[in-house]
Amino acid sequence: MRIECPYCGERDRREFYYMGDAVALDRPAVDAGAQAWDDYLHNRDNPAGSVRDLWYHEAGCGAWIVVSRDTLTHAVQGSVLAAEAAR
Repeated sequence: MRIECPYCGERDRREFYYMGDAVALDRPAVDAGAQAWDDYLHNRDNPAGSVRDLWYHEAGCGAWIVVSRDTLTHAVQGSVLAAEAAR
C-alpha cells in the first residue's frame, strides 16, 4: 500500500505507523458525560468500505496524517494533515 504524505509525497506504508480510526480527532468535550467518553475510548465501528485512519510518518517527516481508504479494496483515496482534518 502506498500513502501520500502531504510533505514527502507518495511513500510505502512501512514508513508509517498506524494509529487507528481518525475518530480520535473527534474528542468529546470535557463535560460531555460518561457515556460519550466511554463510546469515544472503547467503542469503534468496523465498517466495510470507506474509512478515515490516523497515521504517523515515523520514518519520514514526523507528520500526523489522516488517510481515507477503502477497507474492501485497500485503495487509498487521499490524505491530509491531521491538523487540517480536525478543523
